Amino acid sequence: MRNHPGQSWLQAVACCRAWGLGLLLLAGCAGLRAQTAEVHDLPTRDQVTQRVLWVQAAEPKAVMVVLPGGHGGLQISAEGRIGWGETIFFVRNREALARRGVHVVLVDAPSDRPAPQYLNGHRQRPDHVTDLRAVIRWVRARSSLPVWLVGFSRGTQSAAHYAHVLADADDAPDAVVLAATIVADRPPGRPVADMPLERIRVPALWVHHEGDTCEYCPFDQVKASVGRMTNAPRTGLLSYTGGTDHPDRCGPLGHHGFRQLESRVEQDVIDLLTAHAPARAPAHPTGR
Repeated sequence: MRNHPGQSWLQAVACCRAWGLGLLLLAGCAGLRAQTAEVHDLPTRDQVTQRVLWVQAAEPKAVMVVLPGGHGGLQISAEGRIGWGETIFFVRNREALARRGVHVVLVDAPSDRPAPQYLNGHRQRPDHVTDLRAVIRWVRARSSLPVWLVGFSRGTQSAAHYAHVLADADDAPDAVVLAATIVADRPPGRPVADMPLERIRVPALWVHHEGDTCEYCPFDQVKASVGRMTNAPRTGLLSYTGGTDHPDRCGPLGHHGFRQLESRVEQDVIDLLTAHAPARAPAHPTGR
């Protein structure tokens, strides 16, 4: 984990160790088991619903709202099966995350985007913000725990866009996590590096493998982007080496998806956010 002047994470735990060029918190033991998984169709826009899969932790300390990468169409069945994207990071390890003490909410594509394109070309549109806002409002109505908006790969384009559009509004998340961030893209896509990151006003944690060879995720551009979050109360960068890679350089089963580093990444993210991203007081306590 690298610190950035004026906005660094405070020390989360006393014991940490060097790993490659980043500092990684030691992973703890997790003996809790997830209790249940529930499918919910949340009303968002007119005649549109947003399907989510809620994986419940036995003794939760936060809620992790997960935005998967790729086209984002998880195709969650009414029984909770994942039709696509089962191997995506934060999707494949949802039960492990719940055992570590966080509820996990997987966000599918909305009901009006059921075609193979799903969220392609839609991640930075007003309708997508509206749908995510409905999810966060629903989570907060169900739980008083901190809500962390977590994007993986192309999901970081959704998470960062939502975080800067909502800024410090009541429906902003309590923290945003950008893992394997898209910092370069082809037109008409807008990468996270081109967004007004200075508008983000919640704690922001970046998670990246230094050996990520996906053409859209060069590590040097990630480091430069972290420093642009000048109004986030805290920023952090967890960088990793090791694990195993895969011929599909932008796929989830290599360095891009933290393969064989899952338990370290899970615990590092949870430890830091638990210590430094509590639930925020509403910006408008009277409900205005």
